[in-house]
Amino acid sequence: MSACGPAAGPTSAPGCADAQVCSIVIDNFNYARYLPESIESALRQTYPHTEVVVVDDASTDESAQVIRRYGSCIIPVLQARNGGQGAAFNAGFRASRGDVVMFLDADDYLYPDAVERVLAACQPGISKVQFRLDLVDADGHKIDLYPPPEVRLDDHDVVPALLNRGRYETTVTSGNAFMRTVLERILPIPEEEFRISADGYLVTVAPLFGPVVSIDEPQGGYRKHGASCWSGGASPLGERLRRLLEHDEEKYRALVARASALGLDVTPEPGLRDHQHLTTRLASLVLEPERHPYAGDRRAALGVRGAAASREARLSWKRRAILAGWFLACGLLPRAVAGPAVCWRLAPESRQRRVDRVLKAVRRAAR
Repeated sequence: MSACGPAAGPTSAPGCADAQVCSIVIDNFNYARYLPESIESALRQTYPHTEVVVVDDASTDESAQVIRRYGSCIIPVLQARNGGQGAAFNAGFRASRGDVVMFLDADDYLYPDAVERVLAACQPGISKVQFRLDLVDADGHKIDLYPPPEVRLDDHDVVPALLNRGRYETTVTSGNAFMRTVLERILPIPEEEFRISADGYLVTVAPLFGPVVSIDEPQGGYRKHGASCWSGGASPLGERLRRLLEHDEEKYRALVARASALGLDVTPEPGLRDHQHLTTRLASLVLEPERHPYAGDRRAALGVRGAAASREARLSWKRRAILAGWFLACGLLPRAVAGPAVCWRLAPESRQRRVDRVLKAVRRAAR
C-alpha cells in the first residue's frame, strides 16, 4: 500500500494496539465527479496499515473508469445491480479485513491523519469512534462544522439515550469508525429497509455492544450539494420530511429488535422524547397536514412535547430555550406564522437576507 500513499507514518496507534489494519470502505453511486478526491484522501492516510475498498453500486456515469485508474492501490467491488447503500456497505465489509472499518461516502473525504487520530482514540471494548466533519459545498469550500459546534456529541455509554429516545448525538456516515468485532455482530444491514442512509442502522445499533468515543475536532469534509439524497435539490421540503420520518421508524424497528435480543427494553414510541424527531414530525404536520403520516398527531401536543424534550438536548441553556420557543411557536401559533418558522429553520435558503442575518446572529450569541 505504501506505493499508493505516504511511505512514512507511525507503525502503531497507542490507543488501539491490537488494531493491525484499518479499512476505509468507500461507497459510490454516480459520484464520479467527487470519487477521485475521496479515494485519494483514503490513500494518503499517515497510518500505513490502511486498506481502501471502493464499492461501486452499478453507477451509470464514469465511476467505473475512475476506479480502474487506481489499479492495485484499491480493492474494487463492482456491484452487478444497484442495491442501495445498505447493500454496498455489506459488500464492502465482506471485501475488507480491517480491525477498524470506516465507511466513507464517495462525495466526502478524510484528512491525512484521520485514521491515525481514530486509532489513537480507540479503547478496549468500544463499539465505535465518532468525529466531527467540516461541512463543505460542492466545490470544497468550508461552510460550517458538522454537527454544528453548539451541538455536543455524546460519549461513552449512550445506551440509556437510545432506549429512552431512540437517538443520541452522533454524526453522518463519514464521521464514524466501527470496531470489526461489533460489525460482525450487527451485519448484514437490512438492505431493503436501508437502501439509503444505511449509517442510520449502524449508528443506532452498534452502541448496544460497547461505548462510544468522540473526537471533537473535524477529521474530514462532509459535502453538501444538490445531488445528495437528503439535500434539498428539487424535492419539496414536505417530501423530505416524510422520508426522514420513515427512516426514523426503520431505525426504531432495528433498535427494538436488537435491544430485545439483548434483554433490553426500548421505551414505546421513543421518537416522542427526541427533539430531533419531534422537529421533523411537527414540521411535516405544519407544512402538509393532509399528507402527514401520523393521523393522530396534533400540532399543540407535538409543540409541548418538543419543548419538554428540548430540556434534554445536548445544547447550551440558551439554545435549549430557543429550541423550546420554536416548538411552542410552531405548535400553538396559526399556520400562517408557523409555516415560515419551519422553513426558516429547516430550509435556510428560503430566508430573506435580513432574516438570515438575524438568525445567524442569534445562533452565535446562543452558543
